[in-house]
Amino acid sequence: MPILYVVMPVFNEGSTLGEIVRRVLEAPMPTGWSVQLIMVDDGSRAEAAQATAQCAARAGGAVQLIVHPHNRGKGAALMTGCSAVLTRATDSDAMLVQDADLEYDPADFRALLAALSNPSIGAVFGNRWGTGTERSGYRRMHALANRTLTWFSNQATGLGVHDMECCYKLLRIPVLRTVLPWLSEERFGIEPQIAAALARAQFQVAEVPVQYSPRTFAEGKKIRWTDGVRALWVIARERLRTRAPHGKGNNHQ
Repeated sequence: MPILYVVMPVFNEGSTLGEIVRRVLEAPMPTGWSVQLIMVDDGSRAEAAQATAQCAARAGGAVQLIVHPHNRGKGAALMTGCSAVLTRATDSDAMLVQDADLEYDPADFRALLAALSNPSIGAVFGNRWGTGTERSGYRRMHALANRTLTWFSNQATGLGVHDMECCYKLLRIPVLRTVLPWLSEERFGIEPQIAAALARAQFQVAEVPVQYSPRTFAEGKKIRWTDGVRALWVIARERLRTRAPHGKGNNHQ
């Protein structure tokens, strides 16, 4: 039975953490698939870290908790979680990135995994712009920034995706094993670096529309404008490393 390993970076999350863990573990899955959750607490404050540990303990064996003693960033937490996945996963399994808030809905797991029914697909990206509701509650400047970064990433990689910054990135385990050694960005620069690594290895990337309910900075959103600047730098740097042929690598669902 194939397993979906969900890697969830956690940093000072509040009351929604228990709900997102429940949604992940109860998410509808394609026939034959099961789910395991790996939470990586990235140096949360003592109270938040305790809440995360209690949440993981309540979930039992379906959840593994890994703790960073100090905050390092989403990318660092993601790489830690992915390394843990590779110690136990088989080639028939897959890894998915999940944020620890309620912006993304695990009800989309089934559609994301369904895209892997095509054996030529190595990875699947979510597309927040593909549901027809992308403007609802979403700040225009934030949307513009995401589309701009996606455009620059596409120019550098040739992937042609619509939402490079989307949290939902699903990778087959052999694909993850290939690209993980190329990842080094410890903050939000990990997003364009994943796209660049997939392009470098010339894996096919599919896209699936996903639901999105953005939170505000007051509600705990952590990305800042400086992360956008870093992302542009990462895109340029990875382009020099990748040199992938344009026009290859994307496959839209």
